Amino acid sequence: MSQSRILQLAAIINKSVIAIHEILSANNLNSPSFDEYAPASFPEDISGARDAVLDATSELYDLLLEPLTLIYKHHGHNNSVCLQAIARFNIAGMIPPGGQIPFGEIAEKAGLNEQIAVRLLRHAMTMRIFCEPHPGMVAHTQASKTLANPIMNDWLRVGTEEMWPAAVAGFSLSNDTTESIYSIIGSSPERAVCFSNAMKVFATRPDYDPSFLIENYDWGALGKVQVVDIGGAQGHIATELARRFENLQIVVQDMDEVVRIAKHGVPEELKQRVCFMAHDFFSPQPIKADVFYLRWILHNWSDKYCILILRALISALKPGARIIIQEVCMPSPGSIPLWKERNLRAEDLNMGAIFNSLERTADLRFVIKSVIEPKGSALGIIEVLWCTLD
Repeated sequence: MSQSRILQLAAIINKSVIAIHEILSANNLNSPSFDEYAPASFPEDISGARDAVLDATSELYDLLLEPLTLIYKHHGHNNSVCLQAIARFNIAGMIPPGGQIPFGEIAEKAGLNEQIAVRLLRHAMTMRIFCEPHPGMVAHTQASKTLANPIMNDWLRVGTEEMWPAAVAGFSLSNDTTESIYSIIGSSPERAVCFSNAMKVFATRPDYDPSFLIENYDWGALGKVQVVDIGGAQGHIATELARRFENLQIVVQDMDEVVRIAKHGVPEELKQRVCFMAHDFFSPQPIKADVFYLRWILHNWSDKYCILILRALISALKPGARIIIQEVCMPSPGSIPLWKERNLRAEDLNMGAIFNSLERTADLRFVIKSVIEPKGSALGIIEVLWCTLD
């Protein structure tokens, strides 16, 4: 008789947790904790065992729920209501690091009925956000301490106040307009600052680190070349590339209002090799460069607009010119750990709701020179080589 699935899962969890413990102990690292001062990330060495534990514990948890309870777990609208209130009233920012605060004081600062505040926060505590070390007192956990960072709080606020309504009917419809998200958000200074801060969260995530692009694509082998960083914002990627590869001459293109500020932030030692230029990427590309780089640009646009963005490059492409695209590469179902796939599928739905776009697969039917997916990176590196027809 074959072993039951729940025992198989228990064995996987036991074996993998022991492996994680041994690696952490060997490196004198603390065991995971909900404590507010616990480490916020894990060493790459444990990623395989961690994937196994997260998938196995999730499956075991789901197996032990009755079907209706399982559906209710994923339904979870009350979780979003609770998180929206936490972000809107910046409740995490009210709690002193290492300290405690009464429910009543939180309610007063937020302008909430105290009973409502207690109910919201005790629901959050079931999600490991905040804790109640003494009756009536609220303190931080690791998760709530993270939300005390204004950038993280704005990220949650965008998710609950911009993404959630958009998921119901699409962003423009939920805002009762035919304008794009850029026009709508840009017309409100408060929403614009909040959205901008929310996007900064990704710069803090290890899986979006520029090192994946630097270490996994052979920029040095290109020789002395000119690179155009399309939609390159403040130029943080261009700066990192220029520091590492002296053979690169980089032009960062973005909207005029971005460029006017960003051009003053180039380090003195790189000003000869990194410059800025105002350019609308739907307009014909004026620079006949060797490499055109688009990082996290195309996923914001539906297919017809992506075609226009790429078509605008054609007049500037010379034989052998490269287009380097850094985007999420959607996996085949079941090809990566389920907890990671679930997050990617959710992000794909976000793109549809907000931009009428999607996260795309690496379709090998197209003429693509290479697709590189560095371990630990959220973004793949897609290299397209321009060839003329004889």
